[in-house]
Amino acid sequence: MSPTALLRSLTPLGWLTVILVGVAIVSVLLGGLGFRWDPLDLARRRADRAEAAADLARSEAATRAAEAEGQTGQVARLDAAHAITRRTQAATTPILLEARTAHDAELPLSSDRLDRLRAHDDELCRIAPDLGGCPAAPDPARDGRPAL
Repeated sequence: MSPTALLRSLTPLGWLTVILVGVAIVSVLLGGLGFRWDPLDLARRRADRAEAAADLARSEAATRAAEAEGQTGQVARLDAAHAITRRTQAATTPILLEARTAHDAELPLSSDRLDRLRAHDDELCRIAPDLGGCPAAPDPARDGRPAL
């Protein structure tokens, strides 16, 4: 049977099958050559979703980095506060013991006792100058010490 006789003998369903097979072969060949047909623009949508996910990941990474930096700063400030507390307690504990056991603990303040209290206040202000009661600058009208 010749090809023309074969083509004449095809029914409409046969013609449809031949056309679909031809389209499939052309599609496979063009796809193998790198041609893509995307009528719904699905590739762009996938790319947009991937870009949005990457932006979100970068934003979350920046947030985590800022949190870590803030945590580091908080730990440093907490360590500094604890160091000030320890130094203040170390300076205050011996003075308290000495004041409680001093022979003049029940008497009005003498000049020696007043000097001890002033020295202790100066030590506390040296440790933490931003404490309440620490002078910003010495009083020039007096001996350089804050007024009681």
